[in-house]
Amino acid sequence: MKSTRKGLRDGDLFKDTYERLNCADCEKVLKKQNDPDEVFSVRVCPECEATFKELR
Repeated sequence: MKSTRKGLRDGDLFKDTYERLNCADCEKVLKKQNDPDEVFSVRVCPECEATFKELR
């Protein structure tokens, strides 16, 4: 699982006009899943289910 920053650099993600993270393949806004026991949040594309981690 890549980080969101690495996904932005590699072109897997992009930010829209409102600074939301979008999947480059599907052009869908990523959803956030928070696990209280983890240090990071997981961002998931609802269409292709690609996952990226994001430090809080």
